[in-house]
Amino acid sequence: MAIKEQRIIPHLWFDDKAEEAARFYTSLFEQSTIGEIARYTKEGYEIHGQPEGKVMTVEFELAGYTFFGLNGGPHFKFTPAISFYVTCETEKETDTFWNTLIDGGSALFPLDKYPWSEKYGWVKDRYGLTWQISLGKIEDVGQKIAPSFLFVNEQMGKGEEAIRFYTSIFEGAVIDGILKYGPGEEGPE
Repeated sequence: MAIKEQRIIPHLWFDDKAEEAARFYTSLFEQSTIGEIARYTKEGYEIHGQPEGKVMTVEFELAGYTFFGLNGGPHFKFTPAISFYVTCETEKETDTFWNTLIDGGSALFPLDKYPWSEKYGWVKDRYGLTWQISLGKIEDVGQKIAPSFLFVNEQMGKGEEAIRFYTSIFEGAVIDGILKYGPGEEGPE
Protein backbone atom coordinates (compact mmCIF):
# COMPACT_ATOMS: atom_id res chain seq x y z
CA MET A 1 0.00 0.00 0.00
CA ALA A 2 1.33 3.45 -0.92
CA ILE A 3 1.98 6.15 1.66
CA LYS A 4 -1.11 8.35 2.02
CA GLU A 5 -1.12 12.04 1.18
CA GLN A 6 -2.41 14.03 4.15
CA ARG A 7 -5.24 16.34 3.16
CA ILE A 8 -6.74 17.15 6.57
CA ILE A 9 -4.66 18.61 9.40
CA PRO A 10 -5.82 17.80 12.94
CA HIS A 11 -6.07 20.90 15.14
CA LEU A 12 -5.55 20.04 18.79
CA TRP A 13 -7.03 22.36 21.42
CA PHE A 14 -4.82 22.66 24.50
CA ASP A 15 -5.52 24.79 27.54
CA ASP A 16 -2.04 26.41 27.54
CA LYS A 17 0.49 23.67 26.74
CA ALA A 18 0.46 23.43 22.93
CA GLU A 19 4.16 24.23 22.51
CA GLU A 20 5.19 21.96 25.41
CA ALA A 21 3.11 19.11 23.96
CA ALA A 22 4.49 19.66 20.45
CA ARG A 23 8.06 19.52 21.76
CA PHE A 24 7.25 16.35 23.74
CA TYR A 25 5.68 14.61 20.73
CA THR A 26 8.45 15.64 18.31
CA SER A 27 11.03 14.22 20.72
CA LEU A 28 9.27 10.84 20.51
CA PHE A 29 8.64 10.45 16.77
CA GLU A 30 11.40 10.22 14.17
CA GLN A 31 11.22 12.62 11.22
CA SER A 32 9.47 15.25 13.33
CA THR A 33 9.78 19.02 13.42
CA ILE A 34 8.34 22.11 15.03
CA GLY A 35 7.07 24.55 12.41
CA GLU A 36 5.66 28.03 12.71
CA ILE A 37 4.76 29.33 16.17
CA ALA A 38 2.29 32.22 16.36
CA ARG A 39 1.86 34.35 19.47
CA TYR A 40 -1.05 36.31 20.87
CA THR A 41 -0.91 40.05 20.32
CA LYS A 42 -2.61 42.81 22.25
CA GLU A 43 -5.12 43.04 19.40
CA GLY A 44 -8.20 41.03 20.27
CA TYR A 45 -7.36 40.80 23.97
CA GLU A 46 -10.99 41.54 24.85
CA ILE A 47 -11.91 38.30 23.03
CA HIS A 48 -9.00 35.91 23.73
CA GLY A 49 -7.91 37.30 27.12
CA GLN A 50 -4.35 36.02 26.63
CA PRO A 51 -1.23 38.05 27.46
CA GLU A 52 0.71 39.48 24.55
CA GLY A 53 3.54 37.16 23.50
CA LYS A 54 1.99 33.93 24.81
CA VAL A 55 2.04 31.06 22.29
CA MET A 56 -1.27 30.95 20.44
CA THR A 57 -0.57 28.19 17.88
CA VAL A 58 2.21 25.80 16.99
CA GLU A 59 2.47 23.78 13.82
CA PHE A 60 4.34 20.49 14.14
CA GLU A 61 4.99 17.35 12.17
CA LEU A 62 5.24 13.82 13.58
CA ALA A 63 6.68 11.14 11.29
CA GLY A 64 5.57 13.20 8.29
CA TYR A 65 2.04 13.82 9.64
CA THR A 66 1.13 17.48 10.23
CA PHE A 67 -0.65 18.73 13.36
CA PHE A 68 -1.64 22.15 14.59
CA GLY A 69 -1.78 22.92 18.33
CA LEU A 70 -3.80 25.80 19.77
CA ASN A 71 -3.64 27.30 23.26
CA GLY A 72 -7.31 28.12 23.49
CA GLY A 73 -7.99 27.95 27.22
CA PRO A 74 -10.03 25.49 29.27
CA HIS A 75 -13.19 25.58 27.13
CA PHE A 76 -12.75 22.17 25.47
CA LYS A 77 -11.10 18.91 26.56
CA PHE A 78 -9.79 15.97 24.59
CA THR A 79 -11.99 12.87 24.47
CA PRO A 80 -11.05 9.26 23.65
CA ALA A 81 -13.65 9.40 20.84
CA ILE A 82 -10.80 10.81 18.73
CA SER A 83 -7.39 9.25 19.07
CA PHE A 84 -4.31 8.69 16.96
CA TYR A 85 -3.41 5.16 15.90
CA VAL A 86 0.36 4.65 15.70
CA THR A 87 1.80 1.66 13.86
CA CYS A 88 5.13 0.50 15.28
CA GLU A 89 7.21 -2.02 13.35
CA THR A 90 9.19 -3.50 16.26
CA GLU A 91 8.41 -4.53 19.82
CA LYS A 92 11.12 -2.16 21.06
CA GLU A 93 9.50 0.78 19.26
CA THR A 94 6.06 -0.25 20.58
CA ASP A 95 7.41 -0.38 24.14
CA THR A 96 9.20 2.98 23.76
CA PHE A 97 6.06 4.75 22.55
CA TRP A 98 3.96 3.13 25.27
CA ASN A 99 6.37 3.87 28.12
CA THR A 100 6.90 7.47 27.03
CA LEU A 101 3.23 8.28 26.47
CA ILE A 102 1.98 6.61 29.65
CA ASP A 103 4.43 8.60 31.82
CA GLY A 104 2.06 11.07 33.50
CA GLY A 105 -0.92 9.53 31.70
CA SER A 106 -3.07 6.42 32.06
CA ALA A 107 -3.93 3.20 30.21
CA LEU A 108 -7.33 2.85 28.56
CA PHE A 109 -6.37 -0.63 27.25
CA PRO A 110 -3.20 -2.10 28.76
CA LEU A 111 -0.32 -2.92 26.42
CA ASP A 112 -1.00 -6.58 25.62
CA LYS A 113 -1.91 -9.09 22.90
CA TYR A 114 -5.36 -8.63 21.34
CA PRO A 115 -7.15 -10.33 18.43
CA TRP A 116 -6.23 -7.43 16.10
CA SER A 117 -2.59 -7.08 17.18
CA GLU A 118 0.21 -9.09 18.77
CA LYS A 119 0.95 -6.00 20.86
CA TYR A 120 -1.46 -3.11 21.32
CA GLY A 121 -2.29 -0.52 23.95
CA TRP A 122 -4.50 2.55 24.18
CA VAL A 123 -3.09 5.34 26.33
CA LYS A 124 -4.19 8.79 27.48
CA ASP A 125 -1.04 10.92 27.70
CA ARG A 126 -0.15 13.67 30.19
CA TYR A 127 -1.96 16.24 28.02
CA GLY A 128 -5.18 14.21 27.79
CA LEU A 129 -4.71 13.17 24.14
CA THR A 130 -5.26 9.46 23.43
CA TRP A 131 -3.03 7.24 21.32
CA GLN A 132 -3.50 3.66 20.15
CA ILE A 133 -0.09 2.01 19.91
CA SER A 134 0.06 -1.15 17.80
CA LEU A 135 2.74 -3.51 16.55
CA GLY A 136 2.30 -3.92 12.79
CA LYS A 137 3.63 -2.95 9.38
CA ILE A 138 3.30 0.55 7.95
CA GLU A 139 3.09 -0.91 4.44
CA ASP A 140 -0.17 -2.60 5.51
CA VAL A 141 -1.81 0.67 6.61
CA GLY A 142 -0.05 3.29 4.46
CA GLN A 143 1.08 5.69 7.20
CA LYS A 144 2.68 5.79 10.64
CA ILE A 145 -0.10 7.83 12.29
CA ALA A 146 -3.80 7.64 11.47
CA PRO A 147 -6.66 9.47 13.18
CA SER A 148 -9.24 7.16 14.73
CA PHE A 149 -12.85 8.18 15.28
CA LEU A 150 -14.92 6.16 17.74
CA PHE A 151 -18.71 6.19 17.77
CA VAL A 152 -20.19 5.35 21.17
CA ASN A 153 -23.34 5.91 23.22
CA GLU A 154 -26.07 7.50 21.05
CA GLN A 155 -23.68 7.43 18.06
CA MET A 156 -22.91 3.69 18.46
CA GLY A 157 -23.19 1.91 15.13
CA LYS A 158 -23.08 5.12 13.06
CA GLY A 159 -19.39 4.98 12.13
CA GLU A 160 -19.88 3.55 8.64
CA GLU A 161 -22.63 6.07 7.87
CA ALA A 162 -20.35 8.90 9.05
CA ILE A 163 -17.33 7.76 7.04
CA ARG A 164 -19.43 7.40 3.90
CA PHE A 165 -20.78 10.92 4.47
CA TYR A 166 -17.30 12.41 5.08
CA THR A 167 -15.81 10.75 2.00
CA SER A 168 -18.72 12.02 -0.11
CA ILE A 169 -17.75 15.62 0.75
CA PHE A 170 -14.07 15.50 -0.26
CA GLU A 171 -13.13 14.99 -3.89
CA GLY A 172 -10.83 12.01 -4.35
CA ALA A 173 -11.57 10.58 -0.88
CA VAL A 174 -11.60 6.80 -0.66
CA ILE A 175 -12.42 4.19 1.94
CA ASP A 176 -9.61 1.65 2.23
CA GLY A 177 -11.57 -0.65 4.49
CA ILE A 178 -14.05 -0.85 7.31
CA LEU A 179 -13.44 -3.15 10.25
CA LYS A 180 -16.72 -4.40 11.72
CA TYR A 181 -17.48 -6.18 14.96
CA GLY A 182 -17.98 -9.92 14.67
CA PRO A 183 -20.70 -11.87 16.48
CA GLY A 184 -20.51 -11.17 20.21
CA GLU A 185 -17.80 -8.50 19.81
CA GLU A 186 -19.97 -5.40 20.12
CA GLY A 187 -18.31 -2.70 22.17
CA PRO A 188 -19.62 -1.00 25.29
CA GLU A 189 -22.81 1.03 25.07
